[in-house]
Amino acid sequence: MKILFFCPSKFNLNSEKNNSLGGVEALNLALSNILAKKGYNVTLSTDCKSIIKRRNLVNLPISEIISNPKKYQFDYIISSNEPYIYQYYNDSKKIFWMHNTLALEKAVRKKKLFSLLTSKITAIFVSKYLNDVTSKLYFFNKRIVIPNFLTTEYKKKKINNHRNKNVIWSVQRKRGLIETINMWIKYIYPNNKNAKFFIFAIEKDKSLKSKNFYSRYNIFFFGRVSKNKLNNIYNKSSIAICLGYDETFCLNAIEANSCGLPVITFGKTALNEIVKHNYNGFVVDDFKKMANTLNRHLNLDNSRLNKYARNSFNYSKKYTVEKIIPKWVKLLKK
Repeated sequence: MKILFFCPSKFNLNSEKNNSLGGVEALNLALSNILAKKGYNVTLSTDCKSIIKRRNLVNLPISEIISNPKKYQFDYIISSNEPYIYQYYNDSKKIFWMHNTLALEKAVRKKKLFSLLTSKITAIFVSKYLNDVTSKLYFFNKRIVIPNFLTTEYKKKKINNHRNKNVIWSVQRKRGLIETINMWIKYIYPNNKNAKFFIFAIEKDKSLKSKNFYSRYNIFFFGRVSKNKLNNIYNKSSIAICLGYDETFCLNAIEANSCGLPVITFGKTALNEIVKHNYNGFVVDDFKKMANTLNRHLNLDNSRLNKYARNSFNYSKKYTVEKIIPKWVKLLKK
């Protein structure tokens, strides 16, 4: 069976350790590699400059695919968020791997609507939430929910039982960040002078004050770091913040859980499916209640802190490769 993964982003097979690699790109790399190891003939087409070959796996530049479509044949085309590739391969089975929301207006404006309406497409949604908010007017042939999965960096047999009072933010979007920082300065730091707030995935910009100012309150910006470094810091921390304003899945929350970090959230969008209140995290209504919950959690004894860590770790097992990949294999066998 020949499978094409189409992901129009700037990365290639050698990008696994690239700190700037996003979740969609990382998942395409991981799933391509996994299916190739299972014996499928896999091609990954990305915005890259040269052809890279491995056993059962080829990385082709998009320009090569588009300029020479008749040179290649595929049984399945799995495209992430971008349907125009389907028009070049009428006889291939088409899977639209939806990671993001796609309003009808946006589909028209970005000239995606024609391909979505005229191709017999099986749509794969990464969450029930994303399926629910995606218009039924797309007339997908099938609509299936297959959650995202944990990559190998987060595969663990046990978790660390010795935690520091570190609170983690690792969401790239900034909505709610300033309010969270203000909450920390006003309510958390005065009661927990030895607690630290680590902000990943975001570089400090002009909308924020100086790093020296924030360091007075134990707030530290790290920008993008490798998955391994993030993993190591997760393992030593106490809790993660994922507000959940616009998450279609929130892989960050699952990664945090896998390292024993409960997640505190407003429970909006896909976080409503992932965080079970008082089990693998906490669902709160506003920043004041978030502050109260954080203060309480940071002052738990080791026994109770480790209980939340175990709950979070056990919950994350729902999203391991072993649980999710069989869903993809079943889909491809049909």
